[in-house]
Amino acid sequence: MGERTGLEVSLAISEAVKFARADAIAAYPITPQTHIVEELAQMVADGDLDAEFIMVESEHSAMSACCGTSAVGARTFTATASQGLALMHEMLFIASGLRLPIVMAIANRALSAPLSIWGDQSDVMAERDCGWIQVFAETGQDAFDLTVQMFKVAEDKRVLLPAIVNIDGFTLSHVIEPLFMESQDDIDAFLPPYEPQVILDPKEPVTIGPVGFPEIYTEIKMQQNEALLGSYDVVLEVWEEWEKKFGRAYHPVESYRADDAEILINLAGAISGTARVAIDQMREEGKSVGMVRTRLWRPYPFEDMRAAVKNAKAVAVVDRALSFGGPGGPIASELRGCLYPLAEKPVVACFIAGLGGRDVTIEDFYTIVEETEKILESGYSGEYKMIGVRE
Repeated sequence: MGERTGLEVSLAISEAVKFARADAIAAYPITPQTHIVEELAQMVADGDLDAEFIMVESEHSAMSACCGTSAVGARTFTATASQGLALMHEMLFIASGLRLPIVMAIANRALSAPLSIWGDQSDVMAERDCGWIQVFAETGQDAFDLTVQMFKVAEDKRVLLPAIVNIDGFTLSHVIEPLFMESQDDIDAFLPPYEPQVILDPKEPVTIGPVGFPEIYTEIKMQQNEALLGSYDVVLEVWEEWEKKFGRAYHPVESYRADDAEILINLAGAISGTARVAIDQMREEGKSVGMVRTRLWRPYPFEDMRAAVKNAKAVAVVDRALSFGGPGGPIASELRGCLYPLAEKPVVACFIAGLGGRDVTIEDFYTIVEETEKILESGYSGEYKMIGVRE
C-alpha cells in the first residue's frame, strides 16, 4: 500500500502519468480537463518527467500528434473533454484502426449547444463506437489506478489498442480526495517499459494505414473488433495483478447490495456514491434495492452484466446522456441489447438525469425507484423518463 495523500483528482491523473513514465504528451487545454495537462507540462518543464510535451493548436492536432508519437514507439498520453473530444472524432478512429496504444483521460462534460462547461456523459457516449477500450472512474483513487492500468492493458501485445479513462467533470476532476499513491519502484515493477511491435523508423521507412480496398477492409475491421473483444481477458488479468500487488480490486461490473435486490440501479461514474447513500436509506425503509455499476464500458461485459442482474425484477438505468430520437440513453440501450437473447430477463427502465451538470440527488434516486415500481405494477410506460425536469 502506497503513501496516503490528499490531492485534486486531475492532479492524481497527472501523477499517474508521471509514474507510468510517459514519453510523450500532446494536448490542448479545455475545461474541465486543463489541470491534468497543465500539471504535466509543469512536470516536464521542471524536469520531473522525462517526456516530450507537444503544445498544439487544437484537439484534432493533439490526437494527430499522439498518433505520430505512438507510431514511433513512445508511451503516449493526452486528455480532453466535450467539444475537444468531438473535434478529435476523426483521429479517434485512426488511432484505434492503426492499433496505437494511446491512453487518454476524459473529464466528461456536456456537449454544446447551448454551451455548457458542466459535466454529463454525452461527450464520451458520442464516441462509444470509436474502437477504444473505455472505463469509468468513481473516485480519485479509481482515476489514479485506472490510468496506470490502462497503459499496461493498451500496450499488451494481445491488445495494442488505445484506452480512455473517464472521470466526471468538476464532480470528480476538481475535488480533493484522499488516495494512496504508490511508489515509483512499485509502479515500475507493475508497468515495464513499452516494447512496440511495429514502429515508424526513418532509417527503415514503411507505410502504415494506407488505402483499405474493399477486398481487405472488412477483414481489417473484423480483426480490430476481435482485438477489442479480446482485450477483456487482458483487462481482467491486469486488474487481478493490481489487486494482488496493491490490494484494490476492480471488476467489469461492480455490485452494491445487489444479491437479493428486486430493483437494481445501473449507472457509471461518480454519482454511484450518491446512489449508495440512497440505497442504504431505502434498505432501512424496507425497499429491496441495489446497484450494479458499469466499470468497463468497452468492450461491453456481456456475461458479467447478465450474471449481475439475473435475479432482479427490474433494472433502473440512470443515463447521463440522451440518444436523441432514440430509445433513451446509451447505457440502457446496451443493457437491453445484452439481455435480449435471454428467455427470462428483468424489466429495463431508462431514466435520463444529470444533464449539463444538474445534480442527481438522493431524492432523484427515490423517484427513479418509485417510477420503476410503477412499471413493475402497471407495465411498460414509454421508452424513458426524464428526471428532475423543471415545470
